[in-house]
Amino acid sequence: MAKVIGLGGIFFKSDNPKQLAQWYKTYLQVPVEAWGGAAFYLDNLIPMAAGGYSVWTPMGKDTDYLHPSSKEFMFNLIVDDLNEALSQVAEGGAELIAETEDSEFGRFGWFIDPDGNKVELWQPSNKI
Repeated sequence: MAKVIGLGGIFFKSDNPKQLAQWYKTYLQVPVEAWGGAAFYLDNLIPMAAGGYSVWTPMGKDTDYLHPSSKEFMFNLIVDDLNEALSQVAEGGAELIAETEDSEFGRFGWFIDPDGNKVELWQPSNKI
């Protein structure tokens, strides 16, 4: 089963945070802790993400990069197997959007989660 192996960090509002956290725990093995969130410790990253980085990117109000979500944010999760992760979230009812994309940084895929958030999944290349 594919799993999330990294997160740069994001805080966001949810209509039902406990239910949404459980969905991510079930379908992507996010290690949700008793306080309701998850912590990814940098010293535990697996080798395929070594040398990777997180980004903080302000975007203009008129960007359509976050489309089709109506939310004002998107987060990126590093995964160990993009195809499997996309299959798992689709099984959980997520809406897959766009085609996967290959780049010099790795492979990317997108979905809309049960709360309407656009999520980008990233499987890093070994060349980062």
